[in-house]
Amino acid sequence: MRVLTWNLWWRFGPWEQRRKAILSVLGDVRPDVIGLQEVWACGGENLAGWLAENLGMQWIWAPSPAPYRWQRRLGDSTVGIGNAVLSRWPIVEQDTVELPAEEGDDDGRVALYARIDSPAHQVPFFTTHLTSAIHASALRCRQVNVLAEFVTGHLGGTGFPPVVTGDFNAWPDSDEVRQFGGYKTAPAVPGQVFFDAWEYADPAQPSATWNAANPFVAAGFEPSVRVDYIHIGMPGPEGLGSVSSVRRVGDGPVDGVWPSDHAAVLADLRGPADLHVVS
Repeated sequence: MRVLTWNLWWRFGPWEQRRKAILSVLGDVRPDVIGLQEVWACGGENLAGWLAENLGMQWIWAPSPAPYRWQRRLGDSTVGIGNAVLSRWPIVEQDTVELPAEEGDDDGRVALYARIDSPAHQVPFFTTHLTSAIHASALRCRQVNVLAEFVTGHLGGTGFPPVVTGDFNAWPDSDEVRQFGGYKTAPAVPGQVFFDAWEYADPAQPSATWNAANPFVAAGFEPSVRVDYIHIGMPGPEGLGSVSSVRRVGDGPVDGVWPSDHAAVLADLRGPADLHVVS
């Protein structure tokens, strides 16, 4: 199963040209399941829906319950923002949870769950977008606690491990990422571990998904770092759901246009047909 996570930079910048570039990348790499953040909706149109229609996929989305701060940045109160999941297979269940926010400063962060009915196993799939302030590690720790409990509440009935995607807005060695993983420090939920898919990457691969080579990022003079993640629960029988490959995509211009201010992460996970490789 091929999964991808991508923050699409909402409706900022040259969004009409960017969405065509986003579609081009997704059409080239052909993920089976996609977790998206900063998805816009406006005037009856939804970016996730437009992508799904063009890719022949199903889709769901979770709008932010508090988009006002975003809308002030854009200067347009008619544009919604949220997370979305696209799937090549049926989505048979969904749920949403609101994440903690600082009092008086709620920008509507949520996590979205989709149960994917793949041909061999149902897959518990999640996508989220944690708060972005660089100094807000403590808040992100509270958010991953809620996220981890949310995941726990939607397991069962399948041998496939949960897949948790998203823009964590946090460096790989941060408290919040380590806490969510649960294998470098105490886990957010006792006994629950999520492997960062990038642990399986070739160390020589470029890893920064927030990359100063991208002109949308360079303007802020921030360091290049990986802040976008695919996390996988403990593998099922004989390595079911374990990572066979992982790489960065959407990390360059398409016809002169950078698709987003973030690069995407793409991972291939072992399904039943691949188990002879690790058995």
